[in-house]
Amino acid sequence: MSISVAVAGATGYAGGEVLRLLATHPEVEVKTVTAHSSAGQRLGDLAPHVRRFADMTVQDTTVETLTGHDVVFLALPHGASANLVAGMPEGTLVIDAGADHRLNSAEDWKKFYGTEHAGTWPYGLPEFLFPCGSKQRENLKNTQRIAVPGCYPTASLLALTPGFQAGVLEPQDVVIVAASGTSGAGKTAKTHLLGSETSGGMSPYGVGGMHRHTPEIEQGYSLAAGQPVQVSFTPTLAPMPRGILATATAKVVSGVTEQQLRDVWEAAYGNEQFVHLLPEGQWPQTKMVQGSNHAIMQLAFDPHAHRTIVTCVIDNLVKGTAGGAIQSMNIALGLPENLGLLQEGLSP
Repeated sequence: MSISVAVAGATGYAGGEVLRLLATHPEVEVKTVTAHSSAGQRLGDLAPHVRRFADMTVQDTTVETLTGHDVVFLALPHGASANLVAGMPEGTLVIDAGADHRLNSAEDWKKFYGTEHAGTWPYGLPEFLFPCGSKQRENLKNTQRIAVPGCYPTASLLALTPGFQAGVLEPQDVVIVAASGTSGAGKTAKTHLLGSETSGGMSPYGVGGMHRHTPEIEQGYSLAAGQPVQVSFTPTLAPMPRGILATATAKVVSGVTEQQLRDVWEAAYGNEQFVHLLPEGQWPQTKMVQGSNHAIMQLAFDPHAHRTIVTCVIDNLVKGTAGGAIQSMNIALGLPENLGLLQEGLSP
């Protein structure tokens, strides 16, 4: 018997990516697609790339429309999920691709998002490492609520979490500079995202600790380290439609060698099917992961600054959003973790 799925926010980039991946998932049947301003229209007129679902009619995003499905994906603006979820039955697996349920701290939520905290759900990053050595996928089994990580936190946490979990990185002076494709800003038309504005150049934003993903990154590192970790995070906008290249650096504990660092990362990800440490001398590029659910990284040791540098690439719409959501769904439902996620990266 197939698993009945509804996708809210289906006409946006994240919702459209969920549909693209679900189109090849052998165990699910997409029954309902919803949005707000485009309700009543044919999905194929708004998202023509998902041809399998082209003749579906977009419905309004309401509790009534979403109720009755086995799984509901919420690809909605931040702050829009809480009211919907409050009216949905407990037996439904709800996967929120927005930020509403990612943070543990109500104070951080209020500071960065300006509204009341809606609560915390299990975090949809299966490869996340805890101090005891267990991984987050154990906490996703049989759960009915999942908060998908932000795209920047996905790349950043995968990059450095092994080092914090193993105690080989210092918790202060952690610096991350990451470049993202323009799809990370969503589908709404904005002047600074016009092709003529972004083509041929890069620009920073959310500088000075102002980006909303900063507390989420600090939260993850601190959980892995078992102590507070302080992060300086600077995002930049790159002239590409999708992809993230995150360069994360941290001071290395005295006496730790580069080979010991590599051993830590290889132990963390050696058996993972979607997270990979490249062989020495090969560096990741966003093209390696475009369209796929893979995260690829490389690390180096800078003896002059006594820091490790880890560069991690993901597709922000796949591993950074929709792919991570479906991977987490598979775990929660007891399905093989890679169902619907076997696509390799595109080249060129």
